[in-house]
Amino acid sequence: MFGTILNVAGILLGGIVGLLRRKPLSPATESFFKVMLGAFTVFYGLRLTWLSLDGSFFRILKQLFIAVLALTLGRLVGCLLGLQKMSNHLGRDARRRIAAANPGDPQRASEGFKTCAALFCVAPLGVLGAIQNALVPGYFYPLAVKAVMEGLATMGFVRLFGWGVLLSALPVLAVQGTLALGCAQFLKPFLEARGLVNPVNAVGGLLVFCVALVIIGLKKIELANYLPSLIFAPLIAWFWK
Repeated sequence: MFGTILNVAGILLGGIVGLLRRKPLSPATESFFKVMLGAFTVFYGLRLTWLSLDGSFFRILKQLFIAVLALTLGRLVGCLLGLQKMSNHLGRDARRRIAAANPGDPQRASEGFKTCAALFCVAPLGVLGAIQNALVPGYFYPLAVKAVMEGLATMGFVRLFGWGVLLSALPVLAVQGTLALGCAQFLKPFLEARGLVNPVNAVGGLLVFCVALVIIGLKKIELANYLPSLIFAPLIAWFWK
């Protein structure tokens, strides 16, 4: 839950700062945050994958092959399910609400809550971060990155929608917290009993690394389509045994 609590704190802090400070961040400051978050995410993503590999050279190659195969199959299933299309649809709807925001609208607090709740709750990084935080004790780094990103976004949203944006922290707490607690209570013991935690973590680390590529702007990756890879990784490892 620590990563989720950080995420909630980031939203609340960003909203409070945005209400008190009307001047937006300079482009240089935004660029600094982007580079630092990208470097931070690259390190902790690849580190998780590295720590999930063990054994001889050929065993490590086998584990890497399982991770790549899981990513390939996961993306195929994600495309068939249209996960990224659904995410993009919510993003376009949020942009429409933002473009139509009117400071004098009496419903702007409600609009701000709905817009930010939709953006923050369905973010693929939130799903990935909550699962990894449950499976790996102390691995809250993806949600820490999400906390900073959404904190910065909230600073801008409160200028458009007012205090209602702060309420979006509640559904984030409910959704990510439920996912993290559920995985810690049921999924983690199941995977540990069968020695299947490392394949999930190896794929999760690679997905976190992909987030860094998106943050820095090096490559546009449909992250939502890759989320089923977290299911395929333990299945492939189990069948291979």
